[in-house]
Parts: sequence; structure tokens; C-alpha cells
Amino acid sequence: MTKIKRALISVSDKEGIIDFAKGLEKLGIEIISTGGTARLLKDAQVKVKLISEVTNFPEILDGRVKTLHPLIFGGILARSDNPLHQEQLVAQQIKTIGLVVVNLYPFQKTISKEEVKLGEAIENIDIGGPSLLRAAAKNYQDVAVVINPQDYPIILEELEKNQGEISLEIKKRLATEVFEHTSFYDGIITHYLRKNLLKKSTSFPRTLNLLGEKVSDLRYGENPHQFASFYKEVLVKEVNLGDAVQLGGKELSFNNLVDLGAVLEMVKDAQ
Repeated sequence: MTKIKRALISVSDKEGIIDFAKGLEKLGIEIISTGGTARLLKDAQVKVKLISEVTNFPEILDGRVKTLHPLIFGGILARSDNPLHQEQLVAQQIKTIGLVVVNLYPFQKTISKEEVKLGEAIENIDIGGPSLLRAAAKNYQDVAVVINPQDYPIILEELEKNQGEISLEIKKRLATEVFEHTSFYDGIITHYLRKNLLKKSTSFPRTLNLLGEKVSDLRYGENPHQFASFYKEVLVKEVNLGDAVQLGGKELSFNNLVDLGAVLEMVKDAQ
């Protein structure tokens, strides 16, 4: 495990971030941040260094370019067990970043609004955020990456327990969640742009991503010895089983849902 000395924080969802940053500061971890996140933390009396102070390059293009810089990505991607990487860090005066805390522009929430304009949707396509997440997740041996505010207490507890270090097992879990999340995020963008930029296209895409959010684990799968979970398609707006609320009875199984789905479709056809 590697002791974390420096964290990068840049979040759209500000839930819990002040307490988390204060916890990091208490552990002696330097915090670097961007734009609105930095202002929020400074207002809460958290010591923060701006990304632009690290890179000596300002945020430009209305914030479209903030973190895309070798002094940032070099500090995230460098392997601690690679002598050449370490030599290059010294030569270029790059400090490592051991913790990356990022969540993305709310693209899905933006496009769910009625009559949202294409331009507004485009501006909510995050570029730097996914790049930071993917870089940190790629180098999970040396960098912990956090996208979910629910993980903040777990990370603080881990840092306190291990004198500023995070176990490899937790880093592996966090890295896997990042690629799940960025894949889902890109899938929603792809679906939206295909619908809104290629309105007259009748061709089918070369690849197909199913965009589902987990609703619940099921009692069992098609057979009692099998495991199963229920996911709903996030971009389906018509009435569907994913929006149903169970009012009573035991946990549902795969077969229960198949039967319920058939009944729901019959009712919809009869309308």
C-alpha cells in the first residue's frame, strides 16, 4: 500500500464533500481542486490549492479545459514500481496524486428535463471528469478513485485505520465501479446523440449497450439454485415493471417478474 499525500477533488454532486475534505485535511492530505468545488471548500474553511496553481495554466473555454494537463495526469498515471516513471516525475517536477474524487456532469438528469435544448445537453457532456476517473482506475495499484459519496466514510475510515493508506482490495473495487459508471455514462450520451443528431437515420448501430439500473436482488433466478437481480432500462419512459412498487408478500423471483411483465403488457395492449 502507498501512503496518500495528495488528493484531487472535482465534483458535480457536492453531497458530503465538505466533511470528506475536512477529514482528508485532518489526516494531512493536500487537496487540489477546480472551480465550484474549490470555492465551496474554501468557503467551508478547507485549505485548497487550485488546479491552475499546480499547472500554472488557467481554466479556459468556459471551464471546458481545467484538468487536462501533464502535471495532473502524470501525477495520476505514474507507477510507483516503475523506475523510469519515477525518474520522469522528478525531471518534470510532477507530484503524485494518490486519491482522485470525481463525479460527472449530470447528463442523464439534464436530458430528462422536458424540452431540453441540444446545446444544454452538449454542455453537460463531461470530458475532463471521465478522463481523470479512467486514468486513476487504470493505475489502481497506486491511486484510489472515488465516484460515489456513499464511499466517503469508508475511505476516511480506511485512511485513519491504515495511517493514510487504502487497501488494494478496496482500490480494485473502486476502479471496477469507475469503468462501470463511465461505460453507463457514455451509453446514455450515445443514445441521446444518436436520437437527436441522426434523426433521419434508419441504420442500426454497430454495437448495442443496454442501459440498466439495478432495482433489487431477486429471491432466486429461473431455478431455485440460481442467483438473479432485476434491472430497469433507464431511458424507457412508458409504464414499465421497473417503476412498480411491491406492497406486500415475499421477495420476488425471476419467474414472478416474467409473469408480472406479461400481465402488464396485456393490460397495456387492452387500453
